[in-house]
This record gives sequence, C-alpha cells and structure tokens, in this order.
Amino acid sequence: MESQIIEIGVTDWQVAEPNPAWIAGLEAGKVLYFPQLPFELLPEEKVLLKPEIRDPKVRNISLDASGHLKGAVGDTAAQLALALMIGRFREQAQSLVYSLLPKYQGALRLAPTSYRPTRVETRAQSWRADDRRLHVDAFPSRPNYGERILRVFSNINPDGVPRVWRVGEPFETVARKFVPRAKPYVPWQAKVLKALHVTKSLRSEYDHLMLQLHDGMKGDMAYQESAGQVTMPFAAGSVWVCFSDQASHAVMSGQYMLEQTLHLPAEKQYDPAASPLAILSKLTGRQLV
Repeated sequence: MESQIIEIGVTDWQVAEPNPAWIAGLEAGKVLYFPQLPFELLPEEKVLLKPEIRDPKVRNISLDASGHLKGAVGDTAAQLALALMIGRFREQAQSLVYSLLPKYQGALRLAPTSYRPTRVETRAQSWRADDRRLHVDAFPSRPNYGERILRVFSNINPDGVPRVWRVGEPFETVARKFVPRAKPYVPWQAKVLKALHVTKSLRSEYDHLMLQLHDGMKGDMAYQESAGQVTMPFAAGSVWVCFSDQASHAVMSGQYMLEQTLHLPAEKQYDPAASPLAILSKLTGRQLV
C-alpha cells in the first residue's frame, strides 16, 4: 500500500511557499506530518496539563469562534489561561493552513478549537463512538452536504508520550468495499429525523452514505484487523493535518492534544474531483446533495 503519511520537515507555523505535492496528497486523503513543529506552551500554561481540568460531563474542552470556553472546570484565572492557550493554538493552526493552502483563504469556516487532556485508552464508549476503530468522520446530527472536515492536531504531551493512530486505506478503496453494503437512502426517513430534531437539517444521501461508511467500518471487526493500515506514533511536539472525513484513521493512545477543525466547501478544493462527495457520486452514479 502506498504510504498515507507525508512527512514534512517544516519548523515554522508559516510555511514559506505552497507545495503542490503536499496539497495533492492532503486532498487525496493523506496525512501531512510535521515532526518538528511544536506548539510552545508558556511556563504558566504547564499547570493546565492535567485531566481533571475537563468537566467530566463533556468529552473535550472547547473554545468557540466568539471566544467562549466550554467544558473546563477551575477558577476564573484557570479558565482565562485555558482560553488564551487554545486561542493562541487556533491562530497558529490557521497560519499553518493558510500558508500551506492559500487557495482556501476566504473559503474556510472556523469550527470550535478543542483541548483534549484525557488519556485515549481510558475512554469507555459504545462501538459506534469508539474512535479506536478505523473510521472516517461523519456527523449523525449535523448533515454537511459534502463540506470537508479539515483538522490540525498538535501533541502537547509534556512527558514525551506519542499520540498513536492507525492510518488506513485510501478513501476510494474503503468506499468500494462499504458502499455496496450500505442501506438504501430513504427520503421520508430523513424528513422524520429532521422533524424529530434528531438531525439539525435534512440528511442528504451523501450524509447517509458517509454514516454508513463510518458505521460499516467500525462494526466490521474482520475489516479492522485485515484492512491495509500502518500504526503511526505522532511524537510529542509534533503537528499533523488531514481531512478526517477522508483519511481512514483510528486513535489508539495518547494524552494532551490540541485540535482545530475547519470546514471547506468541496468545490473550493484545488481538485474538487478528489473529494469524498465526488468519489461517492462517481461510485453511485447519482447526485448525492
């Protein structure tokens, strides 16, 4: 299997010039890995690296686009320090993305920035929510009509512990395996889900198929073991970037990570034909949104 990881020796969050091979790789579902790009914590931020700073009722601490912090416990000073740390990461992540992918400027929509202080191995979850199984990201309640999910991750573990992923097969290989098994899309069911507020808007056939891929992959234990994949330890002090709706991945272990999500309309890619929407439309022979 061709490597799904592109290692890049950049040491600055502002890339000097765009690299067509990196752009094409990213849009083909590969992971861009920057092993020498640490997010530098300020001395006073070291105390924020403790799992009990997260409210146990939520999965992650997050900072929304308007600067509102959610999911943290602690006094006002601790909350402010968290908001400043996460906000600084957001600025650096955006700087990296805009210098890597200048064509995306003006097209990207900012999603909340998250801080994940919990050890991955200790999370107890249902099989459908268990991210230790290979999957592509899809949202059950938030249909996105083919909009891309671009993510920037930074391992800020103070003890040098890597964040270990499994990275799987190219998206089209996955889709060819699981689309034939997918339950058919039923428009009236999508209307019922919207009427009952299970979904925030009408689920498109694209969103239905992406959920079928997500659940099909996670539910097939033979596939989890036999699929082409590599185990990838992302080092402490490193950054990696991928389209998580396209890169088949599983998060196996690690603690203390910052993550920025950005959304991009598929038609704003350098190569829109590389998007999951275009690939699934080609495989089904139908317009899916």
